[in-house]
Amino acid sequence: MTHDLVFNPELIRRFDINGPRYTSYPTADRFIETFDARALSAWLGKRTTGGASKPLSLYFHIPFCNTICYYCACNKIITKDHSLSAKYLDYVDREMGLQAASLGEARQATQLHLGGGTPTFLSHEELRQLMASVRAHFELVPNGEYSIEVDPRKVDFETVELLAKLGFNRMSVGVQDFTEEVQVATNRVQSFDETQVVMEAARTTGFSSISMDLIYGLPKQNVASYDRTLERVLELSPDRISLYSYAHLPGLFMPQRRIVEGELPTADVKLQILQLAIRRLTEAGYVYIGMDHFARPDDELAVAQRQGRLHRNFQGYSTHAECDMLAFGVSSIAKVGPVYAQNHKTLETYYEALDRNELPVLRGIELTADDLLRRSIIQALMCHFSLSIEAIQTAHNINFKEYFAEELAGLKEMEAAEMVRVEDESITVLPAGRLLVRAVAMVFDRYLRADRERKRYSRVI
Repeated sequence: MTHDLVFNPELIRRFDINGPRYTSYPTADRFIETFDARALSAWLGKRTTGGASKPLSLYFHIPFCNTICYYCACNKIITKDHSLSAKYLDYVDREMGLQAASLGEARQATQLHLGGGTPTFLSHEELRQLMASVRAHFELVPNGEYSIEVDPRKVDFETVELLAKLGFNRMSVGVQDFTEEVQVATNRVQSFDETQVVMEAARTTGFSSISMDLIYGLPKQNVASYDRTLERVLELSPDRISLYSYAHLPGLFMPQRRIVEGELPTADVKLQILQLAIRRLTEAGYVYIGMDHFARPDDELAVAQRQGRLHRNFQGYSTHAECDMLAFGVSSIAKVGPVYAQNHKTLETYYEALDRNELPVLRGIELTADDLLRRSIIQALMCHFSLSIEAIQTAHNINFKEYFAEELAGLKEMEAAEMVRVEDESITVLPAGRLLVRAVAMVFDRYLRADRERKRYSRVI
């Protein structure tokens, strides 16, 4: 796949539009508040209908951070007060209890992820408490995929050793950029040595995969400085790399108002940085998974893509397509069967719901047959750069060319630009279109076709 990736600046400029990242379809902004706690509870109870149930994936949102990173668009709370996190973990335990009661006995989990915010904001005792609560409510299978997002500025060898003892075996390390000027401009000053200590500790204590997060498009970045950052990244040799495009949306995310817009790289410089990063990473042997993800050829993501098992969810690309995802904590999003459910976004409303002994659901959606059909198409395009028309027709009992006549017409421009190839039996995203796969997927998004307002979304590149 990597060797077939083509970087075409002209095409990127032409098709670099605002659009969703498709961690779900329909996207979270389409969820409705009439889908409530009772609706989620009912679907949790239906998981064992017919005597079988999917394995579980568990997601926990830990919203607390010691300091604010100006680029951040996550739901977070800036504090150093651990009485807040202590109270929060008590309520998360309550939420686990409510969900577990709705599930019945089918509580086997093969995947767990702690995101944020900063999960390593939690003290050692709080981490022990959280994982004890998880194991009290759910069965974590041996050799499952248990991951945590780590801020190297607040983590030492002892913390990594504790995480390993608690069962974590995968780690995502936030870096963004190693250039000091960029770090100061974004209020995230983090040394190479701090990062190296954490990654070496993870390898020493048996973590099987280490992912690193990078961002391009930050203030004061340029091609030369980012080349030096990539040199340091390759020196650390993570198993996976997420290379995110910074989306400057200060109207939506208040911390971004502290970024000086005049210090952001121009669109052309940002493209040059992306081109450089793709060249450096692929020359170093990383496989382009899709969108903004790279992995070593022997990493599980790369293997899953080769075997047709790759999946996309709210944590990005995943190897566990068969799981129902349960979500805990403020703003977290669950996927159970044909439904999505998002929790309340503030601590106050989250706590109020749990004090009423009800699941803290803010909104959600039950997918229609059309939603399920389009979700399968978008998943295939995003994960595999191709879809089988025959397989879609068989699974959903439709005539593809008749059902998607308007969408196939919408692909004509991309087909002429050699971004996609449309044949009788398949649709393939070609090498020149793979960086723009979000734009290809958008053609099949019925909600976008009805609502062309895209200012709420980041740009494709």
